Amino acid sequence: MSRIGRLPISVPAGVEVSVDGSVVQVKGPKGELTHTVPAPITVVVEDGTVQVSRPNDERESRSLHGLTRTLISNMIQGVSQGYAKQLEIVGTGYRVQAKGANLEFALGYSHPVPFNAPDGITLSVEGANKVTVSGIDKQQVGQVAAKIRSLRLPDPYKGKGVRYAGEQIRRKAGKAGK
Repeated sequence: MSRIGRLPISVPAGVEVSVDGSVVQVKGPKGELTHTVPAPITVVVEDGTVQVSRPNDERESRSLHGLTRTLISNMIQGVSQGYAKQLEIVGTGYRVQAKGANLEFALGYSHPVPFNAPDGITLSVEGANKVTVSGIDKQQVGQVAAKIRSLRLPDPYKGKGVRYAGEQIRRKAGKAGK
């Protein structure tokens, strides 16, 4: 059995999990998420826990077992606590401004770079060089943070650009002097 897949998921107070055929729906104080479970995997809700099981030990069933359990666990955590990723902007003249729910970056280009927040994502700015991406869907929060980071990837020579908070940039040596 999958070590992760066989662990029961505890449902915190205020979160409601319902299974309708192959669709798992999770409602909580922060919102609502749904996920369609792949064919061989079954999900059962009982006594405040969610149990994910598989019918056999075929390769596909084994690979989907732990994945499905983790996705449902992430949904439960998302609707109860939410997810957030922090980004830092490093570089002379590099900064970010909030324009309503959207952001406008100055990243060393000849023009400002606008960034529109997708539905379900909240963007907040602290100071001129810190951005927090938050939401209830873990995958969407990570995807939006990666898109913001790709506006100006960290430079390996000077370290300038948009990076995740606490990210270590591998620095390269510049040209060797004569």
